[in-house]
Amino acid sequence: MRITSALVDPALLDLPWSTPLEEWPARHLVALPQGISRHIVRFVRLGEYVYAVKETGERVAEREYDLLRALERIDFPSVEAIAIVADRQTDDGEPLDPVLITRHLQFSLPYRALFSNTLRPETMNRLLDALAALLVRMHLTGFFWGDCSLSNTLFRRDAGAFAAYLVDAETGALHSSLSNGQRGEDLEIARVNIFGEALDLQAAGLLHESIDPEMVCEEVVQRYERLWHEITYEQQVEREARHDIEGRIRRLNELGFDVAEVALSTVDNGRYLVRPKVVDAGYHTRRLLRLTGLDAEENQARKLLNDLDAYRVESDLTDEQQAAHRWLTEVFEPVVRAVPAHLRRKLEPQELFAQIIEHKWLLSERAGRDVGMGPAVQSYLADVLVHRPDEQAVLGVEVPAAG
Repeated sequence: MRITSALVDPALLDLPWSTPLEEWPARHLVALPQGISRHIVRFVRLGEYVYAVKETGERVAEREYDLLRALERIDFPSVEAIAIVADRQTDDGEPLDPVLITRHLQFSLPYRALFSNTLRPETMNRLLDALAALLVRMHLTGFFWGDCSLSNTLFRRDAGAFAAYLVDAETGALHSSLSNGQRGEDLEIARVNIFGEALDLQAAGLLHESIDPEMVCEEVVQRYERLWHEITYEQQVEREARHDIEGRIRRLNELGFDVAEVALSTVDNGRYLVRPKVVDAGYHTRRLLRLTGLDAEENQARKLLNDLDAYRVESDLTDEQQAAHRWLTEVFEPVVRAVPAHLRRKLEPQELFAQIIEHKWLLSERAGRDVGMGPAVQSYLADVLVHRPDEQAVLGVEVPAAG
């Protein structure tokens, strides 16, 4: 047996590598909802972490491992590659397939686990938005997926929306940039795969009757194209309307994308031609991390920053860093500490705070006044959070069977 690992964990040696993965004893396994996969996949717990173990070919495992490591280095939303275990043999000396080990993404779910009975239109819309945004970010990075689908994606809740993470990279390739033809091929693959997944849900009675599988696969492409256009189109502005340039940058920031530079050139009619260079998603995520040290999804970060900015105004603080420190210690941390220990596996702290902000707004609207953070927290804990499933690991959740 040979282990290539980015993580030195002696516990890896204790797993039953001489046994085919599908025959691993239950004592080593963790019950987690699982997407559709062409490979055998099992989840195991080593120490405080849960890992996904996938049997595959050696060259495929090595290629995917290298790609995931490369994506991690550029901070791309994907699972983390941990190790390859090769040269496996049974106790009788029969060769076994190598495995790729990745770390399970906490608070994430495959799309089939995001609904209990029927996938509603609003949930499907949020999934498609997240997948389209992931594809746009991927193509800006120069990554060709080659097998885009809902099944190859994990989703985390993101303040009323979802954030999507790449799970399966074995068909991918990382380039300096992608041609329109490569982007088009990725979109066509996504269209075909998502159509099949929607048909599968429909056949199982898990798709809302108002959702047309054919429209679903077209919609994800349309959402992608709208977002790609907003990010990349060349804009003509009048010489005296320079505020339009700032407005374009603000719109891109609101979509969650950072602008590294703006190229300006003059055209014959005396206007400027504006070409922003968008480098990556995560504008609000990075600002929140810089100010508070909190790592959040993009929509979560936007909500937390709005609350921080409101706190700064109310406190009459001019120094942004000082305001962020006080908000963190006087607002965010007390709210998180107010959650009883037995409820802390329900949601991650950043999502919890974002939902409490929304809950406070709803209560204040009903009351016609600001109800205050304390009552809002207690109301949310008693009336909302207590009824939610645990999403830190989702142990023991029954997931509808595929097909």
